[in-house]
Amino acid sequence: MAKLPVLSGSELIKALQRAGFEVVRQKGSHVSLQKANYKTVVPLHSELAKGTLLGILKQCGLTRRQLRKLIKSP
Repeated sequence: MAKLPVLSGSELIKALQRAGFEVVRQKGSHVSLQKANYKTVVPLHSELAKGTLLGILKQCGLTRRQLRKLIKSP
């Protein structure tokens, strides 16, 4: 199983945008993203907790391996 990277909220948002997610709105320090049938909210923290990151990946239908590829892509 691929190890989870340590990411900030803004880094995760950029990775999700590479996967086709679009920013729908922002309310305070939380950004809502959407793609087809998937919706999620990403907090703009300097470091996301492991459980928070796993929950967001589950809501987005992404695996850890797919997230790693999205982070590494230019």
